[in-house]
Amino acid sequence: MKKTKKQKIIIDCLECKNQADCCRLGAWIDLEEAKKILSLGIKGDFFHLEKDKAFPSGYKVGTSYEDEQCVFLDADGLCRVHKVDYAVKPVTCKEFPYEGKKIAPIAKMLCVAHKSKIKRSKARRRK
Repeated sequence: MKKTKKQKIIIDCLECKNQADCCRLGAWIDLEEAKKILSLGIKGDFFHLEKDKAFPSGYKVGTSYEDEQCVFLDADGLCRVHKVDYAVKPVTCKEFPYEGKKIAPIAKMLCVAHKSKIKRSKARRRK
């Protein structure tokens, strides 16, 4: 019996009907990205400045306070940063639900499209 390689899961966010769901807990972003967002005068705050060598500047900040939604999420469910300048949108946000080219662990909780792929995959295996 041949072992098959685990297929890479590909998520298309444009298929998602609830695109704001992935923003409901905010994100960790690089401090330099936060500075660029502030320089554009976009309404929102940053929280929890921490050292983190995984980020280019060596520091990360949160876009939400504790378990609140991202402060840049507008009432219409769209990102204020994205609306003003997509180029300034944080890498973490652009790449979600991926983290280092793999599905982020938190995607199982936040990503509606990822959850539906998991359910379909499990249903196929039961057949």
